[in-house]
Amino acid sequence: MDREWGSKPGSGGAATAQNEAIDRRERLRRLALETIDLAKDPYFMRNHLGSYECKLCLTLHNNEGNYLAHTQGKRHQTNLAKRAAREAKDAPAQPQPHKRKVSVKKSVKIGRPGYRILYPEIEDNAKPRHRFMSSFEQRVQACDKRYQYLLFAAEPYETVGFKVPSTEIDKVADKFFTHWDPDSKMFTLQLYFKVKPVEPNKPPPPPPPSNGLSAPPPPPPQGLPPRMPPPPGSQPPPPPPSFANGPPRHMAPPPQMGGFPPPMPMQGYSAQPPPPPPR
Repeated sequence: MDREWGSKPGSGGAATAQNEAIDRRERLRRLALETIDLAKDPYFMRNHLGSYECKLCLTLHNNEGNYLAHTQGKRHQTNLAKRAAREAKDAPAQPQPHKRKVSVKKSVKIGRPGYRILYPEIEDNAKPRHRFMSSFEQRVQACDKRYQYLLFAAEPYETVGFKVPSTEIDKVADKFFTHWDPDSKMFTLQLYFKVKPVEPNKPPPPPPPSNGLSAPPPPPPQGLPPRMPPPPGSQPPPPPPSFANGPPRHMAPPPQMGGFPPPMPMQGYSAQPPPPPPR
């Protein structure tokens, strides 16, 4: 009859939880000793009682496994970080190696070099072709109206292009010409950009403001502007009205009233009537 509990006859008794814990700690200690050499640990020390101490944390341990578990704990790791920071602070500054200073030669740039296009394997009796293409015709780069492309094509080679400013090309005979050398298989193109003419009667730009302040507005014009002439085809202004009985008579002043002085003539006007016009 088989037993449902206990150990078999002739074998040892069933291991308790305490025995399993002891066996597990011993197994972990042997594994740790295979990877960690306690002889090289500066903080590991065995005292006269047969136990082990940690000289950094001043803790007491019964065996090597307990000490190894302590070295992986938070207390031991914190003390290691504090000691490393203190040693780095107290350590004297080491002299830095002298770095040789190399002066960079600076020169004024005068432009980009020229390019030559060679077609050593071009087809017989074939001549390279060139074309100017707008930035909006291509799909390789983002469209930019400030540039255009100069393309060169020849069979069986691929088409090559150069990015140039989008300025009008001067097509004068002595400035723009192409040449194909069939012996050296070299294609040459020369071009010039048109210079923008200076606009006449253009006022000079105002000077830049100082101290980041905007320039004051110009003063207003003195006096009234001159009267504009009448447009062509318009009628002249009407003449002054004429009088049938001559110029208007001068009205006599009213008689003086008693107790009141005669009125004073206004400044700028005379009491005498104006003379009659000449006949």
